[in-house]
Amino acid sequence: MENKYAEGASVIAIAAPDRELVVRRYAKRIYYCTDPKHPLHSDLVYYERELRNGAATIHSTIV
Repeated sequence: MENKYAEGASVIAIAAPDRELVVRRYAKRIYYCTDPKHPLHSDLVYYERELRNGAATIHSTIV
């Protein structure tokens, strides 16, 4: 099973759609994400089903 989001991809957590995240690492079906506005904070951890593509979601809210 391959990961849906590559390292460095922009994603948004479904539970917090106002915060854009960047995938830092993918291991054992878990995504480790960082908030680019707060790079020194701890990683946020999500399963694939809890994330959405960041660019598509932001674009759809603007239009």
